[in-house]
Amino acid sequence: MAQQQDRALTAETVDREHGSGLRRLRFSAPVERLFLDEYLRRRARMVPLWALLGTLCYLAAILGDLSMMPDVAPAVVALRLGVFVPYALAVVLVMRRRPSAAAYDGLALGVGILGLSLPMGALVFSESPYLIVYQTGSVATLAFFAIVLRPRFRTALAGLAAMVAIQLAATALNGRFDAVTYAGLVTFYLTIGTFLALSAYFAERMDRLNFLSRLRGEALQAELARLSERDPLTGLGNRHGLDRFRDAMWTALPRTMAAIMIDLDHFKLYNDLHGHIDGDACIGAVARVVAEQAGARGHAFRYGGEEMLVLMPDADPHAAAALGEAIRRAVEALRIPHRGLPGGGLVTASLGVAWGRTDGCDFEALLRAADAALYEAKRGGRNRLHGDGAGFPAVA
Repeated sequence: MAQQQDRALTAETVDREHGSGLRRLRFSAPVERLFLDEYLRRRARMVPLWALLGTLCYLAAILGDLSMMPDVAPAVVALRLGVFVPYALAVVLVMRRRPSAAAYDGLALGVGILGLSLPMGALVFSESPYLIVYQTGSVATLAFFAIVLRPRFRTALAGLAAMVAIQLAATALNGRFDAVTYAGLVTFYLTIGTFLALSAYFAERMDRLNFLSRLRGEALQAELARLSERDPLTGLGNRHGLDRFRDAMWTALPRTMAAIMIDLDHFKLYNDLHGHIDGDACIGAVARVVAEQAGARGHAFRYGGEEMLVLMPDADPHAAAALGEAIRRAVEALRIPHRGLPGGGLVTASLGVAWGRTDGCDFEALLRAADAALYEAKRGGRNRLHGDGAGFPAVA
């Protein structure tokens, strides 16, 4: 339900997110929730592939362990196989069973830090002459974390800072790099870390911008669809909206359906005497009270001219009759003068009600029964409802 409400965001709401929401990389709560849903879907479906390819590449680095750090290679190989591989399998399992955006970011952070710290931890104790070459392999781990895994920027920034710190601490603790070489390593990894952090920021910013563009397009489409189903004069559903409602109700699970047909009494005479502008105002005022009375209990449509229709899913006959009578009273309470009626007459409405089951009658039969009931109300003197609970027409 929350997601359906979120999807009802307007284009104006989405437009407001383009400012601070993009700069801070965080939207207002409903938009952020939708963004994280999409973020999780995109990341989660790639986790098994990334885990497989990342693990294979990480294990391929064993060749470098054996050739460049033979003195600590057994320890590094054991760490790669005994720690990283189980962690990669755990990532897949967690994302399958308890997926969330926060879980993905946390697990990606673990991949980056663990992937770099295992070989760098062994490097501390190595006396190999090839350490300057070996440690450059950390660049691949940094890039995999920031570019391939692509956690959100704040996680990427924290991860890159931690990984660069581990890299520089390990090379310092090893003690085999002279001051000039170590200064070069510091400059190199700070530069790499900065560039990757900037790329993570702008990548997420672009993702959010593209997301807003798609969301705005969806919002505009939803608004156009809504407008195409609304009568411009009354704001009630139009015939297109009625057709869509029928298709939804008559193809779903069987249910009861009540139809209340509403027609303004002597309205042609009202139009002739008061003019079409007042006639439209009269229809608009009646439509408002019909919509107010129907509320959440029914769906109101302008059926044609001054005729309106309320459909009530899952309603029993007595509830439908009660709503119809409430509408009749509300129209009369508007006290709209009708100069064509003697004695200071007012605009009133006649109503006909029919009731049936969607698996026992078709839509047109239900409306014909309601229309026939409306005719009986007109013939019986107008300003009345034909049918009183179980007594009104039931369509078999």
